Amino acid sequence: MKNTHKTGEAQPIDMSSELNVPMGSPAPGGSERLQDGGGMDYRDWVRRSYLELVTSNHHSVQALSWRKLYLSRAKLKASSRTSALLSGFAMVAMVEVQLEMQYDYPRVLLIAFSVCTTVLVAVHLFALLISTCILPNVEAVSNIHNLNSVSESPHERMHHYIEIAWGFSTALGILLFLAEVVLLCWIKFLPVDACKGKCPTKAPPVTPAQPGSNSGWEAALASTIIMVPVGFIFVIFTIHFYRSLVRHKTERHHQEIEELHKIKVQLDGHERGLQAV
Repeated sequence: MKNTHKTGEAQPIDMSSELNVPMGSPAPGGSERLQDGGGMDYRDWVRRSYLELVTSNHHSVQALSWRKLYLSRAKLKASSRTSALLSGFAMVAMVEVQLEMQYDYPRVLLIAFSVCTTVLVAVHLFALLISTCILPNVEAVSNIHNLNSVSESPHERMHHYIEIAWGFSTALGILLFLAEVVLLCWIKFLPVDACKGKCPTKAPPVTPAQPGSNSGWEAALASTIIMVPVGFIFVIFTIHFYRSLVRHKTERHHQEIEELHKIKVQLDGHERGLQAV
C-alpha cells in the first residue's frame, strides 16, 4: 500500500477554527473557554467586560444614593429628638419659674427672657415640624428591600429642608438654649437677699441690689462667667466640625471623579478595540 503522507511532513492545523478567534485579532488570555464548552472570541470578551463595568458603576451610584438616604434619615431622627427635648425643657422653665412679686426686676431682663424662650420654642418646633413631615416618607422607602426604590424617596428634593431642620435643631437651637439658661439664672438668683429677710408681705417693690452687695447677683454672675466660654467653645467646635465635614465631602467627591475618569478611560479603550475588530 502506498503511504499517502510522506514521513516527517507536518500536517497543517487550523488555529482559527480551533480557538474561534478571527484571523489577525489578538485574543486576550489565549484560548479562553466558557463553562458551557463554547468558544469566546475577542469581541465577546470585550462586550462582557463592558457590561461588567457598566453594572459595577450602576451599583456604585445606587450605593451612594442609599447612603444619602440613610444620612438624611439619621439627621431627621436626631433633629426631631433634640428639638422635642429642648423645646420641652424651655416650656417647663418658663412655666415653673416663680417671679418674686416684691422684687423690681430689670425690664430688659424680663423682655430678654420672654423673647429668648419664645424664639427657642419656635425654632425647635419648626425643626420638629420638618422632621415630622419628611421622616415618614423616608422611613417608608428605607424599609423596602429593593435597590431601585431609592428614587421614590423625597430626601433629594427636600435636601434643603432637611439641612434647615438639622441646623435649627443643633446649632441655633442649642445656642438659644444656652442663653435661656443664663437668663433663667439671673431671674432665679437676682432676688436672693434683696430684702435680707426683713421685707413684709405687702411692701413696695424692692429696687435691684447694687453689684457686689447681693449673693444672688454674684451667683447669677458666676453662671454667666461659666456659660460665656462654654458658648464660645460650642461655636468654635461647630465651625471646626462643619469645615471638617465639608473637607471630607470634597475629598470623597474628588475620589469619585477620579474613579469615573478611570472608568471612562477603560470604556474608551474597549470602544477603540471594538472599532478595530
